Amino acid sequence: MPVLRVPEPPRSAPDSSPSGSEPRGGAPAERGKRAAPAAADNARLRLDIQGLRAVAVLLVVLSHSGVPRLAGGYIGVDVFFVISGFLITSLMLREWGRDGRIALGRFYARRALRLLPASTLIVVATLVGSWLYLGPLRFAEYTKDAIASSWYVINLRLADAGTDYLNADVPPSPFQHFWSLAVEEQFYLIWPIVLIVSLKLFRRRALLAIPLLALATASFVLNINLTETSPSWAYFGSHARIWELAAGALLTLVADRLDDIPRLAAAALSWAGLAAIGYAAVAFDEGTRFPGYNAVIPVAGATAVLAGGAAASRYGAGAVLSLRPAVWVGGLSYAWYLWHWPLILIVPAAVGSGQHDGPLRLIAALGGLVLAWLTLHLVENPMRFHRAFKARARRGLSLGVSLSATAAAAALIAAQFPPTLAEGAPKQSTRETIARASDPRAALVELLEQRVEKLPSNLEMSLRNVAYHKSEVYTDGCALGMNEEVQKQPCLYGDTTADRTVVLFGDSHVAQWFPALQPIALKHHWRLYSFTKSACKISEITIEYNDRPYSTCDNWRAATIKKVRGLNPELVITSNSNVAKVYGGGDTAAAWGEGQARTYRQLQQGRTQVVTLLDNPWPKNNAADCAAEHPTNLSSCERDRSGADPQPEVTEAIRAAAAAEDVTVINPYDWVCAPSGNCPVVVGNTMVYRDYGHLADSYVEALVPVVEEELLRLFGADLSRHPGA
Repeated sequence: MPVLRVPEPPRSAPDSSPSGSEPRGGAPAERGKRAAPAAADNARLRLDIQGLRAVAVLLVVLSHSGVPRLAGGYIGVDVFFVISGFLITSLMLREWGRDGRIALGRFYARRALRLLPASTLIVVATLVGSWLYLGPLRFAEYTKDAIASSWYVINLRLADAGTDYLNADVPPSPFQHFWSLAVEEQFYLIWPIVLIVSLKLFRRRALLAIPLLALATASFVLNINLTETSPSWAYFGSHARIWELAAGALLTLVADRLDDIPRLAAAALSWAGLAAIGYAAVAFDEGTRFPGYNAVIPVAGATAVLAGGAAASRYGAGAVLSLRPAVWVGGLSYAWYLWHWPLILIVPAAVGSGQHDGPLRLIAALGGLVLAWLTLHLVENPMRFHRAFKARARRGLSLGVSLSATAAAAALIAAQFPPTLAEGAPKQSTRETIARASDPRAALVELLEQRVEKLPSNLEMSLRNVAYHKSEVYTDGCALGMNEEVQKQPCLYGDTTADRTVVLFGDSHVAQWFPALQPIALKHHWRLYSFTKSACKISEITIEYNDRPYSTCDNWRAATIKKVRGLNPELVITSNSNVAKVYGGGDTAAAWGEGQARTYRQLQQGRTQVVTLLDNPWPKNNAADCAAEHPTNLSSCERDRSGADPQPEVTEAIRAAAAAEDVTVINPYDWVCAPSGNCPVVVGNTMVYRDYGHLADSYVEALVPVVEEELLRLFGADLSRHPGA
């Protein structure tokens, strides 16, 4: 499953301007001479660092705006991590050298005053924009994101959500960009304490690197491992990103030596670092395995620019990075980042741009620069430098907590008044119409032919519940995620004391039929086992996941087939999405068909019969989001059955394998699409789909009489009938 590349925010300016070897006025220093160390309160900005911030934020903004050839601009966040580690550690070491102590209260008060005024404003503004223009379907989730952003834990929420296969096509949250701020603040909960303890234990500065190297090494190893096994945790988890901040902090420990780098060597180092950052931005894209080893390139590049720039060579990259426009943009980088992402999402939705979304995203993002300037001068600086908070840590901390609480409270209040959808007249109940009919199939066909243009006011399940409701197999842990391969639960449903056994086997596209099969199993006294795993095909093929072989699928499939054979069931119902890529390339359809036949042969032994439910027709986009966006024009969300199979050649290979192994095939297209060919997103008063590809639980529940009739026709209530016999 590809990992959606989500916003990576730039870092704020440090609590205090960085020290280091920058000469007064930004002029290049002569070789062998160091600028006199300034007092902490009067330390001057290293202008090349401000310029490096500008490069990083521009890469992020342009990448998110869809500018061609800059798809890898998300690496800007890695640059900001290094800068932050370098500057904040410099600040703390200066304070230790000046005062003989690091005042934690004052440190966290400065962080609060620097970050929270702007972030609180933008959280509230984004809530308003989301309420007005992003619709009701996801708004409840956005309010939760706003609360998580206010308390700097949204990265954990995003990491957890990223492990859910059913969230793969959910639109990005307008609050996603707060994730890296959360990573940094989680780092700064532990790093100052570690540094203080180390400063007290070690007299030699070089020894300070020991705990930091240990922290960085452990984090880097976790990063490599998680990139392979759990990409969302590798991307969002602070434990997998600490090494990037630590790289900047480690550089700080040798800052007093950086001026001794020969000018030409320093110049070459800074240019090489800038080139590495540029290379990553151009060469990487959404398909790049990241962070992993690839993150070393932008991290090393940022470290090289910081190290080379310390020597202040006039021939170095600092000559460009210190230009006035770059320094100006760098000074606005924090506020610009906070504004640009919600603007990218909200502005196109507000004007209904449709196919012109691309250019408008860029215009909206660039417009955020104006808001950033206003935020800096009207909100950030007035609060940050107000005399009421100067040297008064308790007041600063109190203000910070109050601002976070204010943003969270605004989200809680907004959640109580969600936006509403335009609705049409009520429609007949799909569930009741089919259940009462003497011929359920004919009743379904009649409903399918009745076009529903507006969302019914009596929608069987609210649109939000349609999108987020999960059946028992998910809530019970019986639908394994991408990285799981051991079924820890018995996953037994239906009449658990019955003699006859039915097994549900496949991926999420067989799990979606559980709401229909559970009541059928109860009614006819079948034991129903559910063995499913996200995106794992029953076909004995190795498919690609995260650019690697989906080995957990292969292991789970082999173990499950063995388990199913041990159960000796009367019936095995198989199904899976027919969308996947065979690892290593080759003819996907041919390999799939051969693998499907091998699985059928292993399952269909003794009394066991196998039935394959072909994949359902797919809508043309996320049906729930489309219905929320076009509640009075649902026909714009429909598609014809002729184009509803994303891989028809695979479907034909499955049919051929089933025919060769005498396996019964059920085609659900007639349960979802009208005879005329139209595949609607609403039938009667019920949504057909929950997302892009999966049927809604409420619709599957309405189909119970139709599915029951088909199974009884084929196998009989006692499952002894053989189709075609």
